[in-house]
Amino acid sequence: MKILISACLHGQPVRYDGQAKTLDHPHVARWRNEGRLVAICPELAGGFDTPRLPAEIEQGMSGVDVLAGRARVLDSAGADVTAAYIDGAKVALDLARQTGCVAALLIDGSPSCGSRAIYDGTFSGSKHAGEGVTAALFAAAGLPVFSHEEVEALAEFLRQQ
Repeated sequence: MKILISACLHGQPVRYDGQAKTLDHPHVARWRNEGRLVAICPELAGGFDTPRLPAEIEQGMSGVDVLAGRARVLDSAGADVTAAYIDGAKVALDLARQTGCVAALLIDGSPSCGSRAIYDGTFSGSKHAGEGVTAALFAAAGLPVFSHEEVEALAEFLRQQ
């Protein structure tokens, strides 16, 4: 069973600051060795470069609101980057479907991949409960999403498949 994983968790330097956030966990290492991980950065898939300005979903809203047209994703200079976030989420979902992924392992906090908490749109470092655009699209499509802090829960989910 394949697992879609945020490219930054897979060790690729794709985050807004040009860094990776490699997830060092025995299950992830095993899945990598078994060839089960499908890595993508939805933000790069949406057309962004690395590095790039940080972005947050405005007014404490979430990816569900962005997908419904009730909120925007803004970068720290105030530019509306919503369309690229939506485009990247769609590319990621298409990849997950094409490769037969049964779940996604995404970096929490991100305006794309956050699944439990995201930044609140003030660029102050404050987070609130919510999901990013990609995580929201995956959930709407029925693809289970696990944060980088839920590897054990993902492993249990896979055992039950």
